[in-house]
This record gives sequence, C-alpha cells and structure tokens, in this order.
Amino acid sequence: QVQLVESGGGLVQPGGSLRLSCAASGFTSAYYTIGWFRQAPGKEREGVSCISNNNGGTYYADSVQGRFTISSDTAKNIVYLQMSSLKPEDTAVYYCASAPSVTLFRLCRVEDMNYWGKGTLVTVSS
Repeated sequence: QVQLVESGGGLVQPGGSLRLSCAASGFTSAYYTIGWFRQAPGKEREGVSCISNNNGGTYYADSVQGRFTISSDTAKNIVYLQMSSLKPEDTAVYYCASAPSVTLFRLCRVEDMNYWGKGTLVTVSS
C-alpha cells in the first residue's frame, strides 16, 4: 500500500518562500509519477507540478512556472516542492499524489493519480 505524507505547510507573507515535503513509501515498482496538487476554497483540485521517478522529467502549471521547483531525493523517497515568490492566490491545501506510470507526469492530472496524501495547508497572507 502506497503511503504519502505531506509536511511543510504554514503561513507565509506574499513574496516569501516555503518548502513542502512528501514522504513516500510502499511502492512495489520503481516506475511512477509523483505530483503536487492544490485545492483552494471553492475551487477544483488542480495539478501544480509532477515529476517522473524514472527519468526526472517534470511538469509545471503555467501559474507556478518559474516560481516553484519540484525535486526528489530517491535515497530518502522524499519529493520536495520549493515555492518562492508566493502570492495570495497560491493559498490552498496542497496534496501529494502518485500514479503508476512514468509518463503521466507530462499531464499531471488529478484523474490519473491513484494514491493521495491528506494534504498540508499553505496560507499566503500579510
């Protein structure tokens, strides 16, 4: 059973930075995609960034391109999301999710993910 545990959320001022971590365990295959998704109040969950565990390929939503960076520590099975230049519109619950394919990172779609963490709240406010 795959387990994903997010951490690192909190309150940050506009323009600030935050790093989220996703500790992953239980994968039976070395080929999968892990991604970060977010859901703001009253909005649908959306893909933020995804990474292929096989070749390190990445995807970023247009709204975070150039501000967020996804990376993985394969030895520790942790995926990070470094968020910089944060804006109030980045406020959301951020979820870590995984899909059993190394190609699905290119689309980073909610409907392709089959395991989810419980989420961590990020609030960007002054």
